[in-house]
Amino acid sequence: MNVSQFDAIENFRKEYKSKCNEWSAFCAELAPLQVAASQKDTPPYPLQTPVVYNRTLDEITRDDEIRLIVIGDNPGKDEQLEKNNRYLVGQSGKIAEGFFRKNPVLGIQFRKNSIILNKTPIHTAKTAHLKFLAKNSPQIAQLILQSQIWLAKKTAQLHQALVTASQKANEKKCELWLVGYAELKSNGIFAPYRDSLLQAYKKNSAEQDTFCEAWKNVFVYQHFSMNRFLIDLKEFSGAQTCANFDEASLKKNLELLGAKHRHEIFGK
Repeated sequence: MNVSQFDAIENFRKEYKSKCNEWSAFCAELAPLQVAASQKDTPPYPLQTPVVYNRTLDEITRDDEIRLIVIGDNPGKDEQLEKNNRYLVGQSGKIAEGFFRKNPVLGIQFRKNSIILNKTPIHTAKTAHLKFLAKNSPQIAQLILQSQIWLAKKTAQLHQALVTASQKANEKKCELWLVGYAELKSNGIFAPYRDSLLQAYKKNSAEQDTFCEAWKNVFVYQHFSMNRFLIDLKEFSGAQTCANFDEASLKKNLELLGAKHRHEIFGK
């Protein structure tokens, strides 16, 4: 990557690590709620990191080529283990990794060419448990809200910086994949993230529907969990081509599907 791109990533990870350290001050209140939230529908597991910074960010070097930013939901059971503290390393991550490995036409190695982020670094065994946390603590509800707003804003800034730098160098633009379609709807857990992200891509203009160039490279998909991403893609590809899933048209179908879901979620 070029110097501007690496500087943008380095600035982002420094700020994000600092915020995760700041938010970790709530761990004493978070941990009991996280355990209580999981008791009804999750087997016992070791809770080790209530607020999870993705330490994979620290391993990115100037020699790496970042082609994609993937935004998951929040760190789950595997992600919060101290031996990991990495995002999308559970079953959903394995499905995502397998998708890119089986489709080399995309030119992306998931663990090498992607920055993986979440909509909040606050751990729960299941994403739906965030509602339990918010319901049982006004302070944690505010933390969940503020972490979404902060991450949406900073992630949009990072993406825009990467796209701008690639334009100047006449390189392929970095895409941003927002996965987890359902919880981005108006009544979803991550509606605040959605609204803050949309605002962060708008230009400083009297025309409120004017967006920066990077917005064209934001795509929305179903989550990798339960293979929903691939099922949705196959159904869409069949509808588009009146045929079975065709690898030759994969890039185009991904772009069309991601833009379709973006319009459904954001209206833009």
